[in-house]
Amino acid sequence: MNNLYSLIGKQVELEVSGNVLLEGILVDVGSDMLVVYNGKKYLYIPHLHIHNIKLCADPRTELANATTELPLYDEDNMISYRKTLINAKGRFVEIYVAENQSIHGYITAILNDYFTFYSPVYKTMFISLNHLKWLAPYQTNITPYTLSNEVLPVKPTDIPLQRSLEEQLKRFEGKLTVLDLGNHPLKVGLLKQVQNNIIELVTANGESVFWKLTHVKTIHFP
Repeated sequence: MNNLYSLIGKQVELEVSGNVLLEGILVDVGSDMLVVYNGKKYLYIPHLHIHNIKLCADPRTELANATTELPLYDEDNMISYRKTLINAKGRFVEIYVAENQSIHGYITAILNDYFTFYSPVYKTMFISLNHLKWLAPYQTNITPYTLSNEVLPVKPTDIPLQRSLEEQLKRFEGKLTVLDLGNHPLKVGLLKQVQNNIIELVTANGESVFWKLTHVKTIHFP
């Protein structure tokens, strides 16, 4: 997306996976991620989920005067998805994965095809790298839900981590599991088996449901 450099500093409209429309100033473009400032926060958006981008037809004056300071940006290096996650590790962020629902908390580890995320609501979560739509850092003096640092300490999870999401989930076989924040009744159940990129869940009524792991966005254990 190097041809997007001509749009840097201009107000743009983007369509992101899930029929989501975003608007803001295009601040920077990297090899696999770009940054948009929407007047309130910086959105770090992987190219993977950008369907189209165009100049804003009706620019807003409050965006035209926005600062371009980047809280997760190293000016000496091109911005990238993985580097951004590494720089965000341990900082309070908002992430958007699916179903018009944001998750608030902080990244604790980045592995081969997933990252671990601690949410005060859902606790430890495993999130596929392929399904993160965007990430927005909090201002340094703000915490999720205005919780104190004593209630929401920033510390890595003590769960042993495997390099791949499939291998990680195998360690939780026999546990009650919630996929994709439980947005479907068949995505809550006992994790019976994970094999060949397929998750077998046993629902409350004892029915086995098989889910393709590549289409699962988030996993957490209540």
